[in-house]
Amino acid sequence: MSRPNPSSYTTVLAVVGLSTWVSMLAYAGPLGNVVTLTRALRTSATGSAWVLASMSIGLAVTLLAAGVIADEIGHRRVFVLGALLFAAANLVCGLTDSVTAFVLARLVAGAGATGMIATGLGLVAAASEHDTHRRTTATWWSVAMGAGIALGPIGTGLLDRIDGWHLFYLGLALGGALLGLAAARLRLPAAPRRSGRRLDLLGFALLTGALATGVTAIVGFRTGAGPGTIALLVAALLLTVALVVSQRRGRSTLIDPALFRHRGFLAATLAGFGTGFGVIAAMSYACSHLVLGLGMSTLAAACLLAAWSGTSAVAALVVARVAANLPGPAQLAGGLTGTAAGLLLLIPAISPLGMLPGLLLAGVASGVLNAGLARQAVATVPAERAAMGSGANNTARYLGAALGVTLAATLVGHAPTLGIGWQRVTLVTGVAAALSALGVLLLSRAHRQAADPQPALAKGDR
Repeated sequence: MSRPNPSSYTTVLAVVGLSTWVSMLAYAGPLGNVVTLTRALRTSATGSAWVLASMSIGLAVTLLAAGVIADEIGHRRVFVLGALLFAAANLVCGLTDSVTAFVLARLVAGAGATGMIATGLGLVAAASEHDTHRRTTATWWSVAMGAGIALGPIGTGLLDRIDGWHLFYLGLALGGALLGLAAARLRLPAAPRRSGRRLDLLGFALLTGALATGVTAIVGFRTGAGPGTIALLVAALLLTVALVVSQRRGRSTLIDPALFRHRGFLAATLAGFGTGFGVIAAMSYACSHLVLGLGMSTLAAACLLAAWSGTSAVAALVVARVAANLPGPAQLAGGLTGTAAGLLLLIPAISPLGMLPGLLLAGVASGVLNAGLARQAVATVPAERAAMGSGANNTARYLGAALGVTLAATLVGHAPTLGIGWQRVTLVTGVAAALSALGVLLLSRAHRQAADPQPALAKGDR
């Protein structure tokens, strides 16, 4: 198999890293100025909830399906289409003053970001499958994610000072367009294809419908469980049942059934869900607590939150280089345990300064965890299914985040004070992260002891 020289790998890694960074900028940006957006778009609390959740929905609904499609028709093609879709959607966000148009565009931006996130690791794997490069990829992917989440709220908070919230989305549109053009010029060896396997169009439709109705229902519960929300939940359950039946009896499937007997894949997926339900859910609510509960400005709150997200980016470079020598499941379990400890340290904190130790610990652990997720998402699936593995892992992450944020809003809404509500949020998410770590360890132990049939995996940690 011919391999490109290291500069080709570096070029691909740079494009993929920048795409992850830009996607996370877009994802986290509204956390820094949701108050400004609520006023500018002349919307209510319900509209604000949709402003915050819309890109998450776009991501969660399309990640797995995009990965499956990319493995069939080509990673680069889906990446380029996703980048251009991302650019067009953010252009609409930057030019509109309508909350409906803004939310719809954010949904589409999430779908566009999916095209980049679900295929990025596959593109780099196509450039090089060397073990050293795989660890480097995981590290820089984690750095890009942490840096994007850290800088997104700070950027929107700074632009608020010049009444320039539109500029944030216009900048994202330019970035998406440039990424699409850069990816189109990449030269990669042909990715391995599975011969004779048809694209499961029915499974794709059922999966998209189940996720769309389910995640929309979750967001609906945040603003009140009316008849429409209940109907969406019932529809999601019915579509899920139909999906399971189609995957068991259909001639073609979205995911190789053998993967569900591979405990390494299950452990990585559980770790992704635990990351979303745990630290991401807690930190998604953190800015609201800092602004409404502790009286900080949105910019000051975003800067304090960077003690977590920024530290995760630094940790991915410093700590993850050592952690990468650990077995993959150990890295996942260690990262989840560290985030759990950091979240639990936030329970007694009653001031911004008192929150710093917990935020810093959770940040270091998040850096190790994110690098481990990037590594295991690819290493626990066959090489030709890298995009599907990445998509499945990220789908679990964003579904976990949607559920966790919904639970956080419920806990705060039923608490006597905002402070007590925040303590309950950190307790529940911290325990969830710890239980996920335990689950990863148990699955890893069973994997070592059992002689289950396994699919042919990519070279690296299993």
